[in-house]
Amino acid sequence: MALGTGRMMQGWARIDPLRWGKAICICVAFWIAIQFVSGRGLFDRSLHRIADPYHASAETLCRQHGWKPFNTTAVANRKVYDLIMVNDELDWLEIRLNSTYDQVDYFVVVEAQQTFTGNPKPLVIKDNFERFTQYYPKIIYHLLEYPADFNPKRAWDREDLQRDATFTQVFPRLWGEQAPNKGDVIVVADVDEIPRPETYQVLRACEFPRRLTLRSRFYYYSFQFLHRGAEWAHPQATYFEGLSKTVKPNNLRNGDGGLKPVIYFDKADLWNAAWHCSSCFRTMAEMLNKMQSFSHTWMNGQEYRDRDRIADRIRNGKDLWDRFGQVYDRVEDNKDVPPTLEREPERYGYMLNRDGETAGFEDYP
Repeated sequence: MALGTGRMMQGWARIDPLRWGKAICICVAFWIAIQFVSGRGLFDRSLHRIADPYHASAETLCRQHGWKPFNTTAVANRKVYDLIMVNDELDWLEIRLNSTYDQVDYFVVVEAQQTFTGNPKPLVIKDNFERFTQYYPKIIYHLLEYPADFNPKRAWDREDLQRDATFTQVFPRLWGEQAPNKGDVIVVADVDEIPRPETYQVLRACEFPRRLTLRSRFYYYSFQFLHRGAEWAHPQATYFEGLSKTVKPNNLRNGDGGLKPVIYFDKADLWNAAWHCSSCFRTMAEMLNKMQSFSHTWMNGQEYRDRDRIADRIRNGKDLWDRFGQVYDRVEDNKDVPPTLEREPERYGYMLNRDGETAGFEDYP
């Protein structure tokens, strides 16, 4: 062993440090060149923002963001997959399907039999599937499978499993027209994070960075209260590179799963690209159920579950959990909403106005 170690050390001693340094520089330069040629945004820190509306050619559309058009011979067949995290938000699922149906090829919906805290839950989506009959052709529904060795140590483990399952448990089983091809668009989102239709046009047409954050206008309780501060840093988009090379949903959302320098130089933000409305529920029961399923277990404390307190906070646009810096500005007669809400304001009135005794809830007081 000592002899082998000595020979190895002699070998290292014979290596010319200058040559070794040059080799590393050449490899790094080659990787950078590949990224530039691909047109996917290395070192791209310029401001990209979705404008409304888009009626431009792919070349013009992509040039506005400094990106190249996707392979023009393949763009017509480039598919868009929307990977959705959903619990029991039936309204939100329908709004998402209705608002973006023409832009998305397949909606991947994974439903779990447990909450993120491990409690049993009904299969709300499956039990109400007839509500989504008109969207059947594009829905890929999957019941979450729990691996035999799955041993969650924290609430986040169940959430991570469900989010990754939208890819790892679904994509290997897709075949025929549903099967993904290299370069197909993948969006990873919670059900209440809805990309604008114009955003999908950009994603389908362009060679965008491997880790693209679709910044969202961030509303709370309804589209009547806009969160003060930076736009919400979700959802995310990437593209299919094969079952083993595609960035997994959790890594994409969390910004990890690789070398930090590579991640940093292969990401970008697309601003004003989506809507996010947090805690926007039709009923008080849904609100309480959501609180019970939070991975942040402290947010389900008894002091926060008082119905009168919840209604008062929502009616006045105040943070339910008294978190520092969480301020919501009232937006009167807001027109910046998903298309479905524009078409059906009476049906989804609680998402547009929380005024009055009921605070927009059907089951309160």
